[in-house]
Amino acid sequence: MKWLRTIAFRTLFYIFSVPIVATTPIAALFGQRILIAHSDRWSRLHRLLMRWVLGITPRVEGEVPAGQYLYVSKHEAMYETLELQLLLGSPAVVLKRELMRIPLWGWAAKEYGALVVDREASSRALRALMREGAAVRGTGRSVIVYAEGTRVPHGESPPLRSGFAGLYKALDLPVVPIALDSGRLLPKKGAKRSGTITIRIGEPIPAGLPRRVIEAQVHAAINVLNKPAD
Repeated sequence: MKWLRTIAFRTLFYIFSVPIVATTPIAALFGQRILIAHSDRWSRLHRLLMRWVLGITPRVEGEVPAGQYLYVSKHEAMYETLELQLLLGSPAVVLKRELMRIPLWGWAAKEYGALVVDREASSRALRALMREGAAVRGTGRSVIVYAEGTRVPHGESPPLRSGFAGLYKALDLPVVPIALDSGRLLPKKGAKRSGTITIRIGEPIPAGLPRRVIEAQVHAAINVLNKPAD
């Protein structure tokens, strides 16, 4: 049954995603507001299929604060990259440079407000990230980053990538850490399971802290739901 649900979800999600993703560059021609609304349709499609095909629902602990923040989330599955866009009010997102090189789509992502992060974390790349981060801050829009750099299996807690510290400094915004356990039900390989995914929104951490302090606090906060899979 789990495999039947998994296959049905993948089939329906990709079938309905094709026209949305394909028309994203067109939506970008009409400005950021239209582009964000268009992208939210993809997130709503994902949420709908998660619930009615896979039997997965979110349980949110804590409240989304009003104002501008740097959200830092645990990353265990594709799930949160779409679900959190809806939950948090479409913040600008930090993406890997490889994604920005996709023809047309990369340009559209830039129009959406995406910031580029380089996995190599060179000094040049970090300076560019800081410039882009400062520009986004001026718009009043929040930013979300998956500071582990890539999805990790549930229960693992790798160190934060170095780009997070540069972004934190550039934005000069309080940080809201987000812990979740999506990987428990949505492993990268194998059948998906039905159940409830917990999303825990932490208390804001002030801007301007030393690098070691902010990294330690964020790392601890986004990993509070780590536990062995059921």
